Amino acid sequence: MTQKQNILSKNQRSGGIESYFRRIFGLMAAAVGITGLTTFVMLITGGWMALIHNGGLSGAYYLIAFGGLALSLWAQARAFHMRPRSAMWLLFLYSVLMGIVITPLVLVSSPISILLAIVLAAIMFVCMTLFGYKTVKDLSFLGTFLFLGMIGLILVGVVSIFVPLGATFNTIVCLIGVLVFALFAAYDMQNLKNAYYVLGGDGDTKNQLAVLGALHMYISFIALFEYILSLLNSRN
Repeated sequence: MTQKQNILSKNQRSGGIESYFRRIFGLMAAAVGITGLTTFVMLITGGWMALIHNGGLSGAYYLIAFGGLALSLWAQARAFHMRPRSAMWLLFLYSVLMGIVITPLVLVSSPISILLAIVLAAIMFVCMTLFGYKTVKDLSFLGTFLFLGMIGLILVGVVSIFVPLGATFNTIVCLIGVLVFALFAAYDMQNLKNAYYVLGGDGDTKNQLAVLGALHMYISFIALFEYILSLLNSRN
């Protein structure tokens, strides 16, 4: 291949990866918007009352929360066996469920805390995704630790349903949650970039990967927002 052909191929790849990430973050932004709209509708229509029972969270809340978790795991496992459009609608369905799940947290938060949590989550998310994209260091070693950290956070969440946890312990859990999902943002970003160069082309596989990437990025951002908002609430 001549030098001119090498330069042309590099430019085509550069333009392709920009389009690829525009699709990922476009889908992610749409999912975040749907989550925000769902939470807003739940608050103004009184739908949040179905999530509260005797001063605690209702059975309906836990059904939706664990149903959403199961849906996200299933969608990730089946991502490359679905049409890109079907996977996209599953992402949007999941974002609706998450909008319902975070409603009780938003309900007990002040507008200032919510705004601050959004800003801090956005800044942290952007910084970590940029780091994941730009760094030449291989972040694959983080995979096992992050997965175990996420499982640990889920288990703590399940235990907290039955056993009240102290304020100090909750604060520690939230700090760990922020760290885990901030690192997940960088880890997933590097994996998505590497996957683009391995797969090449613009076929269904690339579109399926873009939807899966949007789901991963969405989960990291929403989790950052939740843990940061919980920290701010604990301080108040």
